[in-house]
Amino acid sequence: MSAVVSWDDQRAFLAVLEGGSLSAAARALGVTQPTVRTRLEALERSLGTVLFTRSSQGLLPTDHAHALHAHVRAMDHASQAFLRAASAPPGEVKGTVRLSVAELVGIEVIPPMLAGLRRKHPGLALEVSLSNLSANISEQAADVAIRMHSPSQDTLVASKVGEIALGFFAHRDYLAGRGMPMTAEDLADHDFIGPDRSASDLRAVQSIFPPSLISRLVVRTDSHPAQLAFARAGLGIGVMHCALGLADPRLVQVLPGIALPVLPVWLVIHRDLRHLPRIRATMDHLAAAFAAYCQGQPSPA
Repeated sequence: MSAVVSWDDQRAFLAVLEGGSLSAAARALGVTQPTVRTRLEALERSLGTVLFTRSSQGLLPTDHAHALHAHVRAMDHASQAFLRAASAPPGEVKGTVRLSVAELVGIEVIPPMLAGLRRKHPGLALEVSLSNLSANISEQAADVAIRMHSPSQDTLVASKVGEIALGFFAHRDYLAGRGMPMTAEDLADHDFIGPDRSASDLRAVQSIFPPSLISRLVVRTDSHPAQLAFARAGLGIGVMHCALGLADPRLVQVLPGIALPVLPVWLVIHRDLRHLPRIRATMDHLAAAFAAYCQGQPSPA
């Protein structure tokens, strides 16, 4: 193997592996397809191994390629973290901060929080990754993650900033047509919106709904923003953040006396980033904003 392996060649390998083709990799990297092919061939020569086999289906990764995936992905995360760190002048609240957040929170909850953060610190640039999968903070795939569970890795620093109350909500028109449930037993006559195939969400529903109500899930989707949209459209009763439901004049809380589990909110960073001004400022602002949100108060300016 050559003593020096080009990072550009490794990025091309990662792009082909994750994109599935030379053309997809070229689009992701902003280069031509022949350039990607040249870099991939150069990497194979440097490593002295075959990373892809050519077939009628295109490029097929070898077992060796799959074994290298995690390593080159970690390097790409480190490279992106390096660029974000380099974007910030020392000691100033400036530069790029990458956030990882679940879809619903990213779409419905944090936009006003981030608006307040940018008003306070206009030198910040924000990258927001929306995914219900946890970003790998240990590899610095994101600078700050907003999670609903505490991380276990000892390289991370986590702060619990609040608990989100959950409740049953439905559109006013749905309740006008079907009637307002007055007791838990009345729920058996209503339609519900819930998860489709997500194992964790299905376990959560099973902990909330008695078995007789599971069959009343007449609209199923694993997208939490879609569940909220379906409730807003009057398709049935959904479980949602009380702060979101109470703020929407179209929605009415159903049986508010029923205690549902709460969602803890954790802010998570890599321990090596905790003293950086841009990270500290972001963490402090989001901690205050989520504390207010969990208490049903407006996001701080």
